[in-house]
Amino acid sequence: MESNILQANPQNWYLVLSTILFSIGVMGVLMRRNALIILMCIELMLNSVNLLLVSFSAYAGNSEGQVFVFFIMVVAAAEVAVGLALLVSIYRNLATTDIDVLSKLKW
Repeated sequence: MESNILQANPQNWYLVLSTILFSIGVMGVLMRRNALIILMCIELMLNSVNLLLVSFSAYAGNSEGQVFVFFIMVVAAAEVAVGLALLVSIYRNLATTDIDVLSKLKW
């Protein structure tokens, strides 16, 4: 009986995996103090959304979700390039990537 459920509705497993990945990313953003790890957790959240879009696209039988994933990956690559450039610049000046120390830069 359980194998029939798995074969009949595999979409649920993609939903569960995407939810778990997104939750791990949110927890990493909220709990970590290192800016590099926060950027990696944001990428994990973006990739979980990409997984969900691809699975819905495959389930619906069209390619619109895959086109959205392509554009999300382009934006994510630009975000990583700019974010890492900022982190390298900040690390050269302050010798740390701790978010608490970086919050003092606003004054």
